[in-house]
Amino acid sequence: MSEKKYRILVVNDDGFTAPGIKALIEVMKEIGEVTVVAPDSPQSGMGHAITIGKPLRLDKIHLYEGVEMYKCSGTPVDCVKLAVNKIFKGRKPDLCVSGINHGLNNSINVIYSGTMSAAVEGAIENIPSIGFSLDDYTWDADFEPCKKYIKAIALEVLKNGLQSGVLLNVNFPNKEKPIQGIKICRQANAKWAEDFEERQDPYNRNYYWLTGVFQNNDKGEDSDVWALNHHYVSVVPVQFDMTAHHAISVINEWNFDI
Repeated sequence: MSEKKYRILVVNDDGFTAPGIKALIEVMKEIGEVTVVAPDSPQSGMGHAITIGKPLRLDKIHLYEGVEMYKCSGTPVDCVKLAVNKIFKGRKPDLCVSGINHGLNNSINVIYSGTMSAAVEGAIENIPSIGFSLDDYTWDADFEPCKKYIKAIALEVLKNGLQSGVLLNVNFPNKEKPIQGIKICRQANAKWAEDFEERQDPYNRNYYWLTGVFQNNDKGEDSDVWALNHHYVSVVPVQFDMTAHHAISVINEWNFDI
């Protein structure tokens, strides 16, 4: 047990009943005082969406001993915003952790992920934040092998802190082979080659179902995709400043002759 009783916010995008958040809560209870705010239904792929134009509901629930827990009618980002403003009331938590997601959030997936967007929102609030995801999309995924790594990473973040505007994106490989260790990585240059399968409803109206294949165009051995394929835990430092700083000097040479 850590000497200091840290205050920890736990969020996710799979909903408050997901086994992944249960596993994350169990680890965080070993570190500090846990407060959970999670969506009342799955919110995968919501990215950094927030709720506007309709009210948000925040209901206290009792699922785990010694844990203050709420379900929220909004998005993962809404959960963090409400936690900071209405539950912690300005006394920000020492750590915000999101997950454990059922499925990877490596490479380009970080853009779409509700799990990671909740962690990004934590970082925007200047809270050290981490998103955790496992390469297993099944509801009964085995999160036990992840737990010791989650605890170690969380304690290092609490000990050392993170630079302002930086958070961690942590992904765990599938359990085909034992975890080989931790790799600090960069985001791979990969994307989804998407397709929309066309179908018809009972009224003969067309509708579309998103499908696709993940394409890795990155041959580097320092990427998150490489690490996961070689059964390492990938840890990618992420920032929410999306400015392409290297492009500013180039675009400054353009002639905007108006």
